Amino acid sequence: MEPEIRILADGAAIAKRAALEFVQGAAPAVRERGVFRVALAGGSTPKALYELLAHDPVLRSQVPWDKIQVFFGDERHVGPGHADSNFRMATETMLSKVPLKANQVTRIKGEHSDAAHAASEYEEAIAAHFGLKVGDPPRFDLLLAGMGNEGHTLSLFPGTKALHAEGRIAVSNWVGKLYTDRITLTVPAACAAREILFLVTGADKALALKGVLEGPYEPEQLPAQLLQPKNGKLLWLVDAAAGSMLSKGIRE
Repeated sequence: MEPEIRILADGAAIAKRAALEFVQGAAPAVRERGVFRVALAGGSTPKALYELLAHDPVLRSQVPWDKIQVFFGDERHVGPGHADSNFRMATETMLSKVPLKANQVTRIKGEHSDAAHAASEYEEAIAAHFGLKVGDPPRFDLLLAGMGNEGHTLSLFPGTKALHAEGRIAVSNWVGKLYTDRITLTVPAACAAREILFLVTGADKALALKGVLEGPYEPEQLPAQLLQPKNGKLLWLVDAAAGSMLSKGIRE
C-alpha cells in the first residue's frame, strides 16, 4: 500500500493534524470493538501531540478516555522515573492529565536489569491483553512512530538484530552506537497495526526521509522502510524542513 505523505509547516501543525487522526481513529475502534488500542512513541514531536490531546478542550472532549488502552512502541533501558523514559514523558504530558486508570496503561518495565526479561514480560502482557496465540501479532488500532536522522524507527536501528526478530512481539535490542540495550516492538508486531502514523520534524531528517520514501528498499540501512502495515493505513506527517527534499507528498 502506498503511504500517504503530508508535508506541513511545522511541529505544531503536525501535532494538530496527528491529534485529529487520533480522535478520528478512536471513534470507529470504540464503535466496532469497544476499545481503542494505541502504541505511543517517544520524542519531541509526539510530546507536542500528547500535550495537545490533554490540554486542548475541544480535542480532549472528543477522546473516549475510558475506552483507551495505551501501550508503547519502545522504551529505553531505564526506570519509569528516569529523564530518558518514554513512559515518563508520556505520563507527564498526557497520561497523568487525563481520566485514565492504571489498568489502561501497559508500560515496558525498562528498570529490569535484564532488558530481554523486560521485553519478554511486555510481550506476555500484550499477548494476554489481546488474547493471542503464540506467534500471533497484536493488532493495534494506531501505532505512533518517529524517525531518527539515520532512518531508525521505534528502537529498530540500522544493522541491529531486532530487524530480523520473527515470531516475537517485543525484543531487547543492543544498540552499539549508543552502548545500551533498548526494548522494542518487532517489525511484525508494528506492521499488524490498523494504522501507522509517522511524525517527523527537523532539517536533519531530510536526507534520511528522502531515502526512506523515495530511495531503493534498503531496510538494513533505513529501518523505517520496514514499517508498512500489512492491512492498514500508513500516514507520514512531516514538517517543511524534514520534507524539503521530497519530490512527492501533499504540501498543506
